[in-house]
Amino acid sequence: MLLNASGCLDARTAPHVAQSLDGFVTKTVTPEPRDGNAPKRIAETDFGMLNAIGLANPGRDAFVAQTLPQLRTLGVPLWVSVGGFAAHEYAETCAQLDDVTIELNLSCPNVDEAPESAAEIVAACREATANPLYAKLSPHSWDLGETVRAVEAAGADGVSLVNTLRGTSLDANLRTTLERGSGGYSGPALKPVALAAVLAARRATTLPIVGMGGVRTGRDALELIACGANHVALGTILFADPDAPARVRDELAEEATRAGFDTPDAAFCAALASVVKMAN
Repeated sequence: MLLNASGCLDARTAPHVAQSLDGFVTKTVTPEPRDGNAPKRIAETDFGMLNAIGLANPGRDAFVAQTLPQLRTLGVPLWVSVGGFAAHEYAETCAQLDDVTIELNLSCPNVDEAPESAAEIVAACREATANPLYAKLSPHSWDLGETVRAVEAAGADGVSLVNTLRGTSLDANLRTTLERGSGGYSGPALKPVALAAVLAARRATTLPIVGMGGVRTGRDALELIACGANHVALGTILFADPDAPARVRDELAEEATRAGFDTPDAAFCAALASVVKMAN
């Protein structure tokens, strides 16, 4: 399944792009409306992009009443990214959603985080909804496998890896380019981090994994699948290349054949064999 990373595509202004995906992931929804952080809140870097949008969104009530019905007309499966600043806020939003997959944004690097652990938030949401729950995790954890096992035990149906890393860039006058100072770093340089995270997660769980981070080509997607991703999400590339979903899908099939696999799915977990050999 090919998805978009949350916040990297507005389906209402580019419905044809959303419909070229196997599922559309919304921007993160919070209980109350948010204007987000003050500008400047997006900055290009040599090898990627920084953003400190700050979860700007219309709020839960407006999303459920207006945005969600509009998105259902796309005709593709919907994933709703849910955020909050306490476990009960996540759970209350989850309770108002039906017939969607929920991706819990547990690791946004440019807003204050909830005081509860990822597992505690997942557990609260599991009690509130029967919808599929995916936990979107940060790669910052030194033992990502432990975090994955914790959210699985709490009731997660899958994990999404990885969210952006916290980063900072400076302008010619040595001032931070973002008003907030730092933001979420995405783009090509994130791919090795994403591969390592997916590999660690796959060694810790059999849950479905959405791999994302630095995907620009079919080869990038194939590498995530080889590390154990069941699904792949496109992020920063969508800003520069709205036609990326169709292109990446075609390239993925070609790259799988070039690597000696009949289908991309046949490459699933291929990279784990070398890890096991090295460990032994």
